[in-house]
Amino acid sequence: MSKLASSAELGAAVQMARPGAEWIFVGCGTSYYLAIAAASAFNHLGLPARAVPASQILLYPALALPSGRDCIPVMISRSARTSEVVRAARLLEQERDLRTIAITCANGQPLESECSVTLKLFDADEQSTVMTRSFTSMLLGLQYLAATVVNDEPYRRALLSLPAEVAPLLEDLPQRLRLFVQARSFVDCVFLAQGPLFGIASECMLKVTESSCTYAQVFHSLEFRHGPKSIAGPETLITFLISESSYDVEVKLVEEMKKLGAATMVIANRVDDRAQSAADFAIELGLHVPEYARPAAYTIWGQLYGVYNGLKKGLNPDAPKNLTRVVELD
Repeated sequence: MSKLASSAELGAAVQMARPGAEWIFVGCGTSYYLAIAAASAFNHLGLPARAVPASQILLYPALALPSGRDCIPVMISRSARTSEVVRAARLLEQERDLRTIAITCANGQPLESECSVTLKLFDADEQSTVMTRSFTSMLLGLQYLAATVVNDEPYRRALLSLPAEVAPLLEDLPQRLRLFVQARSFVDCVFLAQGPLFGIASECMLKVTESSCTYAQVFHSLEFRHGPKSIAGPETLITFLISESSYDVEVKLVEEMKKLGAATMVIANRVDDRAQSAADFAIELGLHVPEYARPAAYTIWGQLYGVYNGLKKGLNPDAPKNLTRVVELD
């Protein structure tokens, strides 16, 4: 991310910021969940933002982007070739006369020619069909953009330091998680989160679906009480991505689901005795960066769960059936 931080393109994107303008993050699939996470970071810093699927702009532009509102669209695509994102950028630039920003891991692809500014993270690209490091890298890049727009130097430093803080967790936690996956099998996987982590929970849901062909769902944590908890039971794994701001109420929900017989996984920056006793598996991050700089660190464990579960089922997590690396339409 250090290359992006010093790039002329980042400076050009910052110059596009306008007081009162709404940042609209646009993507498909993983990139849409990235859009949700990025919008949360921008809102936290006082920059109005929301996420919109590219298809919604193409099919229902009046609903997605009401006329008369000033906005700054940010188009997200690892390959810069995703047809719906490219077409949405063209619509915004040519029909709505809006200047757009692209973020991608590729060079010289169609999206770049449609957008006014392109942020490129070449080192974050991967050969896998499934997006993993490209997701976390582009999320950090967009968070860094937000911090630069509002000139929040502590937040920028926190984002730059996050990889070094996460590195020690990768020494033993992946093996512990792999053993848990090998020992337990589930029919349903559910990911729950609130606030800044909901986009991350959504991405974890998709990773488990893609990488292991396992049925997975995502809900805002407390919404799970309102109907979805009917599936709670021994064959359901409920993973809670818990933030500090809503820690107590979410831990109470973990305890409730445990009493209903569900298996529970807790991912939190600090895991206290209550959460530990209610969790079948717990991951404590122990990060020193502020809460809104942590979301990328939560993503890893959903990605790994999907990989390990896919391998357990004899699948190739890098090349799931029915999927292609880029969705290009005729």
